[in-house]
Amino acid sequence: MKRDISKNRKTAMYVAAGVVGMIGLSFASVPAYRAFCQVTGWGGTTQRAEAEADRTLAREITIRFDATVNQGLAWRFKPEQPSQTLHIGETGLAFYEAENLTDKPVSGRATFNVSPAKAGIYFQKIECFCFTEQTLQAGQKVSMPVTYFIDPKIAEDDNMDDIQTITLSYTFFAWDDGPQAGSVGGSP
Repeated sequence: MKRDISKNRKTAMYVAAGVVGMIGLSFASVPAYRAFCQVTGWGGTTQRAEAEADRTLAREITIRFDATVNQGLAWRFKPEQPSQTLHIGETGLAFYEAENLTDKPVSGRATFNVSPAKAGIYFQKIECFCFTEQTLQAGQKVSMPVTYFIDPKIAEDDNMDDIQTITLSYTFFAWDDGPQAGSVGGSP
């Protein structure tokens, strides 16, 4: 009988340790997945560069710009130019316009990716509004820059020979850590 109680306690401890481990993994999964995507470019995740490319190639790629706003954020958000054509390695500067449609300050944060997804590892952003939270005052309209280039290493990857156009997409979401994410009737 005593042996059964000891065996049950041991089993209960293993189960409890498993539950605690699973909870810990669930909290670690989001940052781990984000880090994996940033390192590999998985799912069109772009890279962050500290400086401009060290060379420019003759090959050109067209960058198309896309913008959406999540339903919970009362902003208008759009690219200021539909596209840019640059030489690989050439630094580009694009602007997106955001406008707060409410009568109070609202904070938002942009998520981003590129398509085709396989190009994500070569899309390098030097500076971007998406790196930080953005707060717009009531009715405020701003122009937000992104400085980027296509890494010249793309030319060394045979799987990228078919890439002529890359779409850079942003989606703005309400940022709960900032001022209230006011809403207006319907979605913007």
